[in-house]
Amino acid sequence: MNTIKATMLLVASATALAACSKKPPEQLPPAPDTGISTPAPTPSTTPSGPSVGTQRHFVDAVGGQTVIYFDTDRFNIDSQDAAALQAQAQYFARYPQLTFTIEGHCDERGTREYNLALGERRANAAKNYLVSLGVSSDRIRTVSYGKERPVALASNESAWAQNRRAASIIIN
Repeated sequence: MNTIKATMLLVASATALAACSKKPPEQLPPAPDTGISTPAPTPSTTPSGPSVGTQRHFVDAVGGQTVIYFDTDRFNIDSQDAAALQAQAQYFARYPQLTFTIEGHCDERGTREYNLALGERRANAAKNYLVSLGVSSDRIRTVSYGKERPVALASNESAWAQNRRAASIIIN
């Protein structure tokens, strides 16, 4: 019997509350006139293009030379790699506030452990070259992905050559 009374009381309360709800007006009043006119927005005068500190800005600034490539089972910096790393060093000299990661990568051949170690040697070779050009080592982090993150998925010399790399990536 008490539950019936409680239920009826609850229904009556809900009905009473619903009857008290406000209804929105049919028409809103006009905004107050303060006598101050709002100026029209002016077009932005900032230069177009990617922002400093983004990977896109880095790629554009160094002419796409953010990746260096290696021969099979090698981690030495050749003259083509040196030119790319010199362009990167000039960029990092202009923007000393930026930090970045150098990722070491390998092709699919070899064991996982071997490729992780080789990827680390490749990333460190690129880092050491940049440090020799004046980039502070505190700004550079290295990581090896071995064969875990290929950019080319085929199993041929062309794909393997694309995957044997060290890539510089801006840290945001």
